[in-house]
Amino acid sequence: MHRQAGLSVRLKLTLSYACFIVVVGALLFVAVCVFYTQFLGDTGAIYATGTLWVDRSVLLRSFIPFVTVVMIFLLAFGLVGGWFLAGWMLAPLTRITAATRMAANGSLAHRIRLPGRADEFRELADAFDTMLTRLEAHVGEQQRFAANASHELRTPLAITQALLDVAHNDPTQDPGALADRLHAVNARAIDLTEALLVLSRADQRSFTREPVDLSLLVEEAAETLLPLAERLGVTLYVSGDITPTIGSPALLLHLTMNLVHNAIVHNVPEQGTVAVTTSFAPNSVLLTVENTGETLAPPSVSTLVEPFRRGTERVRTHHAGVGLGLAIVNSITRAHAGTLTLVPRPTGGLRVTVQLPARS
Repeated sequence: MHRQAGLSVRLKLTLSYACFIVVVGALLFVAVCVFYTQFLGDTGAIYATGTLWVDRSVLLRSFIPFVTVVMIFLLAFGLVGGWFLAGWMLAPLTRITAATRMAANGSLAHRIRLPGRADEFRELADAFDTMLTRLEAHVGEQQRFAANASHELRTPLAITQALLDVAHNDPTQDPGALADRLHAVNARAIDLTEALLVLSRADQRSFTREPVDLSLLVEEAAETLLPLAERLGVTLYVSGDITPTIGSPALLLHLTMNLVHNAIVHNVPEQGTVAVTTSFAPNSVLLTVENTGETLAPPSVSTLVEPFRRGTERVRTHHAGVGLGLAIVNSITRAHAGTLTLVPRPTGGLRVTVQLPARS
């Protein structure tokens, strides 16, 4: 935004310091003048040594030039001293301004790291460094997301193009088989697009909040995914307490469905288990999904919430998702002011805990 040029903060502080010193000096001299005026009395003279009479008007006329010289000195001293003092006080602000301009030009890696003990400027610098760290991480995450999304969206289109080229070069190919393969590829592209829309909606937090009971959403998700679990030989256990919270029923149901679906698909081939529980903690509600499966390393678990990250191969490849399940869960959790915790189980599998604020 364009602004007209004005006085700098350093110059304003310098003038303020100088004016303050001059005003204090003037008040001091006024006090001295009042004192001498009262001490000389109403007669206008004072008997000093028994032989010398001093006229009040003569004393004031002699005092005024001296006061003028002293006031000029105080003004000059205030301007010079105030200029250096203001520069010393505003030095941290200069570094903060330089860092802000670098960030505005796209350099998010720079940090102020202002030394010294805590004060207002250093609190501002620390807050700005924290903001830059989060912003840099967010921009990097968005760049990786855009690159991965472009790749994921390009894959079904490339497959479709290849199928059509094969069909064009081989007229004897079965049209029904081609249609089935195109339908499967198109369905995957639609699922990916819908997942991206859900993720965007959660990130923007553009939803209406209303009372929700997580335990009811868990029951609905379990009932919906029970046929899938039975088909894959996974036993599904559901238990817990009433867990009232506030949020979007649709998004929280999507969160629950994603967690249960991931737990079913990422499991042992046969006789796997998934345990879904809800519990009530002070000022919060908990949703825990725990499943058997392959042993996971803690470093790899921390990356599972990133978009298009997949921890292990799924039990059935035809149930492979689009790589956004836990990313959507994490985004929905943050949009509801909650926390998402992923912990690998010592015996294999994963324990996922969602903590949301309880409805008061």
